[in-house]
Amino acid sequence: MKKIAVVAANGRVANRVIEEALGRGFDVTAFGRKENNTMTDKYIKKDIFDLTADDLKGFDAVVDAAGAWTLETIHTIAQSAAYLSNLLRGSDTRLIVVGGAGSLYVGSERTSTLELQPDFPDIYKPVSAAHGLTLAILRAEKDVKWTYISPAADFQADGERTGKYILGGEQLTLNSRGESVISYADYAVALVDEIEKGSHLGQRISVVRE
Repeated sequence: MKKIAVVAANGRVANRVIEEALGRGFDVTAFGRKENNTMTDKYIKKDIFDLTADDLKGFDAVVDAAGAWTLETIHTIAQSAAYLSNLLRGSDTRLIVVGGAGSLYVGSERTSTLELQPDFPDIYKPVSAAHGLTLAILRAEKDVKWTYISPAADFQADGERTGKYILGGEQLTLNSRGESVISYADYAVALVDEIEKGSHLGQRISVVRE
């Protein structure tokens, strides 16, 4: 049985991850700043930046689901990944980071990214930049077993769980209908699959609905 921790556990993506992991019989501990709003009874009310290495000891994986939207808080996305990396450095515990789609390459030449396309909404650019910085921080780590998982461009909070997805890499991947879309529920399926049987250590992967 896998033993995992989900950090920033009260967010919507985190809740889907917890639900999926519990459904597979995982032992899930959740950490969050607010009162418990998750499906697990193993909940510790604690801010990310108050966590210690002892808090995270013994887990097979730690899921970093930190998110932020305001200009005053988006810096915490990258800071969270850096902080958790520091706590896990040198351990066997995997760090699985809920990433963004903006830094995915568009085109086989890999000279441009999704966030640089003219139709990329301005409102999402600061958050996309924060997620891109997170990826850069992880890539500089030499002794952390990290995996960064980018969702599709259209990341749907209330989409259905099909249990099916296409696993991609650094490039924006489209499904057979030419779409880049995935639900939070199917993203959670892919993330838990990575914990359960994946081996993408030190890599960014991406997922899109079939």
